[in-house]
Amino acid sequence: MGKQIPLSVAIITKNEAENMPNCLGSIKFASQVVVVDSGSTDDTVKIASDFGCDVFIEKWRGFGPQKQFAIDKCKHRWVLVLDADELIPPETAIAIGDIVSKGSDYVAGYSFPRKNWFQSRWIKHLWGGDRIVRLFQKDLGRMTSATVHESVEVNGYVEALDVPIEHFTESRLSNLLIKIDHYSTLGAQESFDEGKVASPWSAVLRAFLVFSQSYFLKLGFLDGTQGLILSVADFVNKFFKYAKLSELNKQAKLEDHNRK
Repeated sequence: MGKQIPLSVAIITKNEAENMPNCLGSIKFASQVVVVDSGSTDDTVKIASDFGCDVFIEKWRGFGPQKQFAIDKCKHRWVLVLDADELIPPETAIAIGDIVSKGSDYVAGYSFPRKNWFQSRWIKHLWGGDRIVRLFQKDLGRMTSATVHESVEVNGYVEALDVPIEHFTESRLSNLLIKIDHYSTLGAQESFDEGKVASPWSAVLRAFLVFSQSYFLKLGFLDGTQGLILSVADFVNKFFKYAKLSELNKQAKLEDHNRK
């Protein structure tokens, strides 16, 4: 696909210099790429600028609101939301090009199967059922307001495509632990704001159930060592999410007691 098409791609970033070249290289067919950066200290912004992206520096708002900010900066009818650690394979680029060029009034958005990679292995069992809505008409789609586990909500018919989006998740365990700490904190705060409660024992139980589901029910054991690592990561993430929620519950009770 040598010619660019009237498509806007929305990407949010922070310290994604390692992923940006592959991500941006896979979407050269888009005539606009919006990158919203929340304070990178590496070359993320320079790489995006050199590529010709429309770059905006914006204080972190949470995943959903941050991506919606990027969508609001898009100028074309069709918008593709992409993460910096994802890329569009050639066959998917062709399918997107056909959709944008032909147009469709009755289809509001399109979903894609996501092909997830971890430590150079395709995780086709544990993460095999991952399907995401990412391409949509701008006036018919919005991000959910969730600060974590955000998604695109489309007002209208969504067609399922067979061509994938490829996702290369963080493979270095030290960085994976940092990510777990960040996501479990966000998840705990979100659950606390919704009025949910937890205890350390319920955190252990939930974590055990999640590991069992990931490793056995979702056949993570067929994904080899990588499946085991990811199942344990699910356990750790779930445990700390609800352990942190328990901590927030205790802090709230103590503050309420002190006010009386």
